[in-house]
Amino acid sequence: MRRDRVIVLSIQFALLATLFGGWYLATHRGVRALLLPPPELVWREMQSLWVSGRLWAAAAVTLTTIAQAYVLAAVAGIAVGFLVTRSRALMNIFEPVLTGIFAVPLTLFFPLFVVFFGIGPESKIAYGATQSFFPIALNTIAGFSSVDELYLRAARAMGASSVSQFRYIYLPAALPVTVTGLRIGFFICIAAVLGGETLAAVSGVGKSIALSAELMETARLYAWIVYVVSVSVTLNLLVLAAESRRERE
Repeated sequence: MRRDRVIVLSIQFALLATLFGGWYLATHRGVRALLLPPPELVWREMQSLWVSGRLWAAAAVTLTTIAQAYVLAAVAGIAVGFLVTRSRALMNIFEPVLTGIFAVPLTLFFPLFVVFFGIGPESKIAYGATQSFFPIALNTIAGFSSVDELYLRAARAMGASSVSQFRYIYLPAALPVTVTGLRIGFFICIAAVLGGETLAAVSGVGKSIALSAELMETARLYAWIVYVVSVSVTLNLLVLAAESRRERE
């Protein structure tokens, strides 16, 4: 097991080294800096953003927006998903509807969020919450609907209350699938908020990325992108590690 993990990590580091090596060679073998700036120039811009405080100011706006949007989506998604599974008729009605809406690219409707909520963080909160609501709700429905009816009958026969049934039967059975939905919804929320800030915002990381592109400041654009990718990959690895640890326990 440990040997397999070492092999996987070695392959990942090799791919990362190949990526940066190809980037360095491309920028020093004729590729225009306007299209692909050298890694050392991007690194200087990253340091400048860090020291100047612009990174922290933009990140504070974006992270606050993501947190608010995700809490709304998680609460609404779990509540709706659980309530829908209380009735077979409700599942037949709402599950296909939620699945169908989730398949629609909601980016088409982003201008409506701006119209209703303005260009400030509120439109990104509503947009991010809406985007991440659907995977959370659908996974919650899948989790709670998969509970074996035999366990429920046995619990009722032994006089278990509704609270006890939820705590000892529904929740343990639905938790793995629901947690997967929360993880998917979280990263969709990040993408939605950043995308919304890129399209229409007054501040935030997405706005800074869009502004760098408009001003043709390619090195700074890549610096912002590297920060976003690094944070996203780190968060994903932490979540996966937490899930793996929970499964082993």
